[in-house]
Amino acid sequence: MTLRDLHAHFAWVVVVSNALVGAWALAVHYLDQVPRRGLWPATIVAEVTIAVQVALGVALVSLDGREVAQMHAFYGFVALASVGIIYSYRQQIAEHKLLLYGLGGLFLMGLAIRAMTLSPFPTP
Repeated sequence: MTLRDLHAHFAWVVVVSNALVGAWALAVHYLDQVPRRGLWPATIVAEVTIAVQVALGVALVSLDGREVAQMHAFYGFVALASVGIIYSYRQQIAEHKLLLYGLGGLFLMGLAIRAMTLSPFPTP
């Protein structure tokens, strides 16, 4: 598997993981019977996938000398910055933290999908 293939396949890990934790956090917020245990570690893992994906993209550009669509890179870096912004608001709106991470996870999923649609290479 090439670095380019890894980057393309791992994009789906980013999309699915952030969609799942976003939906899970919203479900916990709105439904009392949804289990909360494991949500925060899963959220951390999903958000770390974004940093890994950006690092893979940077490696593609720097090591393989690939050209990248500017908007593709923009959405990748916006997703990475958004993780920091979501994290920075967790104390200010602590009573709505599940909403923050639920909607934030879905937002991150959307950014990843948008970056995939702007990719200069077709996804596998």
